Amino acid sequence: MLARLLFFYRNRPQVLPLVPSTLKTLTTTNSSDAGPNDAVSTNPRDDYFAAINHVSNIVRRDFYLERTLNKLRLHVTSELVFRVLRSCSSSPTECHRFFNWARNQPNYRPTTVEFEELIKTLASSRKYETMWKLLHQMKSLSLYPSPDTLSFLIEQYGKHGLVDHAVEIFNKSKKSLNCPQTLELYNALLFSLCEAKLFNGAYALIRRMVRKGLVPNKRTYAILVNAWCSAGKMGEAMEFLAEMTRKGFNPPVRGRDLLIEGLLNAGYVECAKGMVTKMAKQGFVPDVATFNLLSESICKSGEVEFCLNLYNEVRGSGLSPDINTYKILIPAVSKAGRVDEAFRLLNDAVEYGHKPFPSLYAPLMKAMCRRGQFDDAFCFFSDMKAKGHQPNRPVYTMLITMCGRGGRFVEAANYLVEMTELGLTPISRCFDMVTDGLKNCGKHDLAQRIEQLEVNIRGV
Repeated sequence: MLARLLFFYRNRPQVLPLVPSTLKTLTTTNSSDAGPNDAVSTNPRDDYFAAINHVSNIVRRDFYLERTLNKLRLHVTSELVFRVLRSCSSSPTECHRFFNWARNQPNYRPTTVEFEELIKTLASSRKYETMWKLLHQMKSLSLYPSPDTLSFLIEQYGKHGLVDHAVEIFNKSKKSLNCPQTLELYNALLFSLCEAKLFNGAYALIRRMVRKGLVPNKRTYAILVNAWCSAGKMGEAMEFLAEMTRKGFNPPVRGRDLLIEGLLNAGYVECAKGMVTKMAKQGFVPDVATFNLLSESICKSGEVEFCLNLYNEVRGSGLSPDINTYKILIPAVSKAGRVDEAFRLLNDAVEYGHKPFPSLYAPLMKAMCRRGQFDDAFCFFSDMKAKGHQPNRPVYTMLITMCGRGGRFVEAANYLVEMTELGLTPISRCFDMVTDGLKNCGKHDLAQRIEQLEVNIRGV
C-alpha cells in the first residue's frame, strides 16, 4: 500500500476522486503492469480509506501541508474534510490549517458537521480564541452549532476551570448562536458548576430548569450526586434526592443506586461496598447497571471473592444479570484461577439466554492452560466450536501462545493450520514461536511445513 501511495504521489497526472462509489484505485498503475510483489487493491473502500490515511498523514506531519495538498489535486468533499479532521484531532493547529485550505478549494462549501468537528478539537486543546472565530464564521454562513456541540464546549470550559466562560456560552446559546437551551445544555452547565464546587449555583440552575418546564433526567441527578460524593458530603446528596422527591421529581432510578454510583465515581469503593451489602441484607436489589459498575470497580481491586458472594446474594434476591455482568465477572474470576466458579458463571449466562462469544469463553481456556489443564482446554474449545460459537483471531492467538508456553508445539501447529483454513491470518510471532519450538523438539518436517505455510500466506 505504501509503495502505491508513493507512486501516486510522484506521478500525479490524474485527480484523486475521494468518493467511495467512484474511487477505483489510488495509483495510476494498471494491475496488468504491476510486478509479482506489487499489491494492487481491488476493493474501492480499501483505496478510499487508504487515501484518507494518506491525506491525514500529510496534515499531521508535513510542514508545508498546503503546498503538498495542492500537488495531489484532490477532489475535496465534505466527507473527506470531516474524516481528515477527525483523524487529526490530536493536531489542532494543523487541522485548522487544513480546514482553511479546504475552504479555498473550488466547489467546496463547508457544512455544520466539519465546523463542529474542528470546534470540538480546538476546545479540547484550549484554543478558545480560534474556536470563537470559527463560531462567528459559522454564523456568517447561516450555520449554527447543535446543542450537542455547545454542551461539549460548556463541559470543556468546566473541566478546565473556566466556569465564567461556560456560563457565557450558555447565555449566548439562544440569542447569538440560535441554539435552544435544551436539557442537554442545562446538564452541561450543571456539570461545569459542580466541577468548580459551586453547589449554590447548581441548585439555582436546577430551580431555573424547573421553572422553564424541563424535567430532570438521570444525568441531572447523577451529576449533582457525583459532585456531592466527590466532596465527601453524603448527607447533602441524600438530602438533595429527598428534596427533589418531595417536589414531585422522582429520579428515573432509585436514589440508592445514584448514591452508590456517586461513591464509586468518587473513588469511595469501600463505602459503596458497605452500602450494597446493607441493601442486600435488607432485601433490596441494586439496579443491574449499578451492580455492574460496582463489580467492575471491585474486580479491578482484586477482591473477586466479595464479587462472587455479592453476585450470589443479589441473584437470589431477584437481580437479573445482563451480558455485561458476565463480561465483567468471568474474566476476573478466571484470572484469579477460580475455574469452577467461572464455569458456573458461564452456565448461568447461557441459562439467561446469553450466547457465549469468544471474549466470554477465552478467559476460561486461558485459566485452564495456566493450570496445566491443556486437554480440558482443548475439549472445551472443541465443544464451543461444535455448538456454533466460532472463535476469532485473538482466541486462536491466545491459545497458540499458551500452547507454546506449555511446550505443546504440535497442538499449537494444528491450531495454526486450522486458523488459516478459516481465513484468519496468524501474526508473525505465532509462526516464529511454533517453528522454533518444533525444531527444538526434533519435529523438523512439521516445522518446515509451518514455514512454507507462512511463505504461502505472506508471499515472502
